[in-house]
Amino acid sequence: MRATWDIFCRVVDNYGDVGITWRLARQLVAEHGAAVRLWVDDLEAFACLCPQADVQALCQARHGIEIRLWNADWQVVEPADVVIEAFACELPASYIEAMAGRGRKVLWLNLEYLSAEAWVEGCHGLPSLQSNGLSKFFFFPGFTAGSGGLLRERELLAQRRAFQADEAARRIFLRSLGVEFVAGARLISLFAYENNSLDGWLEVLARGGQPTQLLVPEGRILGSLQAWLGGSALNVGDRIQRGQLHVQVLPFMQQDQYDRLLWCCDFNAVRGEDSFVRAQWAGRPLLWHIYQQADDVHLEKLDAFLALYKEGLSADAQVALTGLWHAWNGGGAMAQSWNQLLQSWPEQQAHAEKWCLERGSQADLATALVQFYLNWL
Repeated sequence: MRATWDIFCRVVDNYGDVGITWRLARQLVAEHGAAVRLWVDDLEAFACLCPQADVQALCQARHGIEIRLWNADWQVVEPADVVIEAFACELPASYIEAMAGRGRKVLWLNLEYLSAEAWVEGCHGLPSLQSNGLSKFFFFPGFTAGSGGLLRERELLAQRRAFQADEAARRIFLRSLGVEFVAGARLISLFAYENNSLDGWLEVLARGGQPTQLLVPEGRILGSLQAWLGGSALNVGDRIQRGQLHVQVLPFMQQDQYDRLLWCCDFNAVRGEDSFVRAQWAGRPLLWHIYQQADDVHLEKLDAFLALYKEGLSADAQVALTGLWHAWNGGGAMAQSWNQLLQSWPEQQAHAEKWCLERGSQADLATALVQFYLNWL
């Protein structure tokens, strides 16, 4: 009998949490034959990623996954064989009681946020004994072999390489979004939180020696972009040119579409966790806007990733990359570091692909979770 999985997700203030759990649920079903229930407390946010979803339904099936509304009026259900508490979202007390009283033992996993910090390997997979006799295991996604790996579907990298090698497919996809190539332009995607450093980057792009085509999916960065442009509210389909910079607002898109947008672009500015990982699988240079935390704790996580990522780059390329990421995340000036990055552009391109392939040689997160369960049995 195939294993059953319950994945619990609370939507905080973005789509990252539900995006990650939705990807994970689909991969567990498609590649590992699992029976998955995904419990989500905000179906409207979920429907942005899965437009076929019924935001009124308490229970529905999508892509072979049972989607359940996780509301305050919790009804006791039979726990699954594997229970994933995504990002410390705290399971219902009655569900935990049912786990403790279940005839067959339950593997309880707390799926943590992604981090490259050194302590992650030492904590990954460790149990925490609960007062009811259950153990909760901490499972850390990560970039090294001692972590839980990254979300990556089995054929993702092969699909990406085939798509990037097919110029016609690339143009057809972009036309489906209403995008026509600007001759000789560097293509950049921008998906970020509000950012005071955006103005300086846009200015240097507008004054650049090469045209830049900036594709901006709907999101929180539009307010910052609108302020720089000094115009009225931006809407999907809007196109604005300032000097060498050509800006176009794209619709919020489903995950498979967003993957292809990343694959199309020469450079990707991304945010949070989900789009950050997907940009790495694109094999293109990237810029990460990390989620801000109190006391600037997020900057430690940023530097931990940079310490890993920049290995193998020349000294000048490392300085350019670090300077750009620090400016973007710290409200600094972008012009100098962007121009420095362009001076090492071929090296940055080759390094992004090398990094992708190295991470791709490690076990992916879904496979690591399944193997952890099998070893635990």
